[in-house]
Amino acid sequence: MIEIRSPLQAQIVQWQVQAGDHVRAGDLLVILEAMKMEHELRASDGGRVSELFFVNGELVAEADVLLKIELLTQEIRGLEPDLAYKSAENAPASVQQPTQGFQGPAATTEGQAAAQAGKAPPAQAAPGDAAARPDLQRLLARQAHTLDASRPEAVAKRHALGLRTARENIADLVDADSFIEYGALAVAAQSRRRSEQDLIQNTPADGMVTGIGSINQALFGADQSRAVVLAYDATVLAGTQGIRNHHKTDRMLGIALQQKLPVVLFAEGGGGRPGDVDMPIVAGLHVGTFASFARLNGQVPVLGIVAGRCFAGNAALLGCCDVIIATQSSNIGMGGPAMVEGGGLGVFKPEQIGPSEVQHGNGVIDILVADEREAVAAARHYLSFFQGRSKEWQAPDALALRDVVPENRVRVYDTRAAIAGLADVGSVLFSRGGFGQGIHTALARIEGRPVGILANNPLHLGGAIDAAAADKAARFMQLCNAHGLALISLVDTPGFMVGPDTEAQAQVRHVSRMFIAAAHLRVPFFSVVLRKGYGLGAMAMTAGGFHSPLMTVAWPSGEFGAMGLEGAVRLGYRKELEALPEGPQREALFEQLLAKQYDNGSAIHMAATLEIDAVIDPAQTRNWLLRGLQMQGQLPGAQNLSIDAW
Repeated sequence: MIEIRSPLQAQIVQWQVQAGDHVRAGDLLVILEAMKMEHELRASDGGRVSELFFVNGELVAEADVLLKIELLTQEIRGLEPDLAYKSAENAPASVQQPTQGFQGPAATTEGQAAAQAGKAPPAQAAPGDAAARPDLQRLLARQAHTLDASRPEAVAKRHALGLRTARENIADLVDADSFIEYGALAVAAQSRRRSEQDLIQNTPADGMVTGIGSINQALFGADQSRAVVLAYDATVLAGTQGIRNHHKTDRMLGIALQQKLPVVLFAEGGGGRPGDVDMPIVAGLHVGTFASFARLNGQVPVLGIVAGRCFAGNAALLGCCDVIIATQSSNIGMGGPAMVEGGGLGVFKPEQIGPSEVQHGNGVIDILVADEREAVAAARHYLSFFQGRSKEWQAPDALALRDVVPENRVRVYDTRAAIAGLADVGSVLFSRGGFGQGIHTALARIEGRPVGILANNPLHLGGAIDAAAADKAARFMQLCNAHGLALISLVDTPGFMVGPDTEAQAQVRHVSRMFIAAAHLRVPFFSVVLRKGYGLGAMAMTAGGFHSPLMTVAWPSGEFGAMGLEGAVRLGYRKELEALPEGPQREALFEQLLAKQYDNGSAIHMAATLEIDAVIDPAQTRNWLLRGLQMQGQLPGAQNLSIDAW
């Protein structure tokens, strides 16, 4: 005989058994109520109820005996069981169990009882299961309204435009079954003007899908792959910013900052939404979303993606991103047609405001792609550089580097060939290719190690650095510095661009950004002079001076000087040249002096005077850089680092 005691002070709500009843392990014995909450007491062993000591409605104290059960044992006779009831004192040792708390050996939870009986715990109802509890059915029905399948007409219109839904883009971006959605049951704050069912059906998630998922987990593991994803849903109220999706955004941005998670923003949408009337708001200028988004700058990678139209508040968030990926059909602007017309600035179609060719050329768009599929692929590629080293890589043909720079010192060439000869095959991702064309910027890998690469472009202004190129380079240095990527600079420049037209572009301020950005670097910097290394421009390309980088080397084609050799000869030897009449004689002297200057500024002479660290075989450049990267120690902390919006 065993006693079943009350685990707490309570009231008996309802007995589920009577004296003489047979019970099995897991059967419900009695329901108790305490603090307005009901507690179930179940049997852990089979037996027969011998006596009940209280009736429904009575109060019981903790440890009061509620009932007694004679344990059920089994004796084997041949092939048939013989059931007998024995007292606990005579029961086999396997039946006698220690009392757990005041619950007694015959009382346990439902899951424990099932496990002890050799059965699986009670199964949860699957979506659509007719046997599901009513509360679960209500949840499943409500969740169904948030999915694309519940709005086939809206999805069809989207597809007819050649575009994908927000959920389709997220599914393509994150690893399978990894996305955890936050705030899915939100609806637009418009209950004063629309019915609840209307809002549920037509404003799911308040027009914004938010959550956390993994990206590239197979390559970099679970810890490094987590990211916050925010996607305005253009099929819901044109992807506008409602008060509740602002709240959702703020929630996710707080998690991203706290957990140091990258953020991916699908920014398509029309800006602020005036129709949210449930909140007592006049202008909504107190909303903290924009400040919260900007606060991520320099703390975590922040990536924006645009397909379709992105105007006003959506564009403001997009402009705070480290990198913007946009499709060729996209339009980006701080105001859409209605705002432009309302300001008396004319009547325009959406396609006329901030088209991709304009925004790519002026530097707003970092990476221009054909469609959303390519945009998502580029996003995964971009994020990978901040997720760690790649275990698998393929080296390029090192010998090809020997032929990158032409033997003719005034012949132009494409320095992107040098980047391709240094980086792991398939790893290079160029950014801002339509802007600041005097300098190439790219993320890449060397033996799986992520790096940032700068390279002068002799095809544009002979490699001279103008205002746009300087802005591009300075911001790229900030980006790599904030997120811990070593920098490699491939130098071939005659210096900063000069002249009246150039100075009209505030050249002095723009090019000086490169010195300031370099002065705040915490990451290793490596410089390789491919050919021309002249003046202040070359110093800016080498983090402020040739001895600022961890390593400054040159190829045999390198040539150096305080300014361009031709200019140096004409300026330094003006009297000697003017002493001769114009014509072959003066030209011969010029060529003679130029050859002398070239020899004096050769890479070998620069290395001999210790102004650079070495002259190397171009085919050995990757190995030199790899050794330098292997020297990298622990980086200083990343506090108070920022990346300019421009």
